[in-house]
Amino acid sequence: MLEEVERWLTRRSWSATDRPLDRLVAARARDPLRGSVSVVLPALNEEATVGAIVETIRAELMEKVQLVDELLVIDSGSTDATSEVARKAGARVVHRDDILPRIPALPGKGEVLWRSLLVTDGDIVCFIDADLKDFSADFVSGIIGPLLTDPEVQFVKAMYDRPLGDTAGQGGRVTELVARPLLNLHWPQLAGFVQPLGGEYAVRRSLLERLPFPVGYGVELGLLVDALHTVGLDALAQVDVGVRKHRHQDGQALGRMAAAIYRTAQLRLSRGHLVRPSLTQFERGETGFVPRTHAVDTEERPPMQEIREYVSRRAA
Repeated sequence: MLEEVERWLTRRSWSATDRPLDRLVAARARDPLRGSVSVVLPALNEEATVGAIVETIRAELMEKVQLVDELLVIDSGSTDATSEVARKAGARVVHRDDILPRIPALPGKGEVLWRSLLVTDGDIVCFIDADLKDFSADFVSGIIGPLLTDPEVQFVKAMYDRPLGDTAGQGGRVTELVARPLLNLHWPQLAGFVQPLGGEYAVRRSLLERLPFPVGYGVELGLLVDALHTVGLDALAQVDVGVRKHRHQDGQALGRMAAAIYRTAQLRLSRGHLVRPSLTQFERGETGFVPRTHAVDTEERPPMQEIREYVSRRAA
């Protein structure tokens, strides 16, 4: 590990307990201009979990204390009751396709996160995955804490243990097999991030609006790498929020995720020749193994500051 990263780990890695709620409330009271906070949950068929997450954030961080100013669920085409459950729990719910209709929406998590900038107002935008189980408000307060108390910090990732079923520490398979080797080899300054692909992170809007967004699974790696190049390592941080439990995907879904992440990295390493953006996987059929070829997410949305509707909205 680079000496620079070792120093960074001592300066920019914290625990959620390092900034208790009363300290964060006091910081906002002393300086209301420290930044309003929008929490965004991208959701696709998450009726089983989204309600409890919304209820916890609203009760703990909007009613008991006032740290979150806006709570939004963006439904990216659910076929279950995700929208109804989220709305009943107290979130504002917006459908992905109703945001920036001039540009037809593409499938993918990154697409939803990019569009969220057009329907939120917070100076700090906090993204939280909607499939978390046993959710704690620390996932939000922990990662917005450094942004409320340290003006030099611009991008904060959550770090946590990721069990796989009943086995501790075995979650995050794509992180360990794909993302961590890529970062260590090509962006060694980012080798100190415990969960580089984690879906829980908070970022100053002034940075987010300058970054391109991969539309699919590569969004977390893409934003992290581009943030490093835009504001430097010392503006990035991570906070330990405990244990993350969520719905795990099967091996083939993880393979598609890995391909998209590799493609995102490759785009950032070179704008020259790229490998064919598709992935063939195999499923056993009645007569043997059947090949299934999937397109790998390759689209990226431009920085939001280049979108005229966003510029007009922010100027209003």
